[in-house]
Amino acid sequence: MGETPGVSEADLKAKIIDQLQAIHVEIEDMSGGCGQAFSAVIVSPQFEKKTTLARHRLVNTALKAEIAAIHAWTPKCFTPEQWEKQKAEGKVAVAPGKDTTGEVVTGTTA
Repeated sequence: MGETPGVSEADLKAKIIDQLQAIHVEIEDMSGGCGQAFSAVIVSPQFEKKTTLARHRLVNTALKAEIAAIHAWTPKCFTPEQWEKQKAEGKVAVAPGKDTTGEVVTGTTA
């Protein structure tokens, strides 16, 4: 059996949940389905008392092989408390690339 090219949203989500005990993971394939550019919203208790940079390093370490196989990776990392606060305020973040936030990435094609 040959290897499947690219990385899938399901693979990324499963590994993030397993490695980071994430309670919410939203993956967005921004590459038009070819598996080369992804953005994500990740909520994990492992992010407690960590800076944004430390959170990204934690995610990047967990996904080292997957990140090496793709072109672009953009995570947004939240603690459960931050996530609940955003939901309560009606400001729930979505993966960059969706047209529902100020961080719109439009015109992305494969």
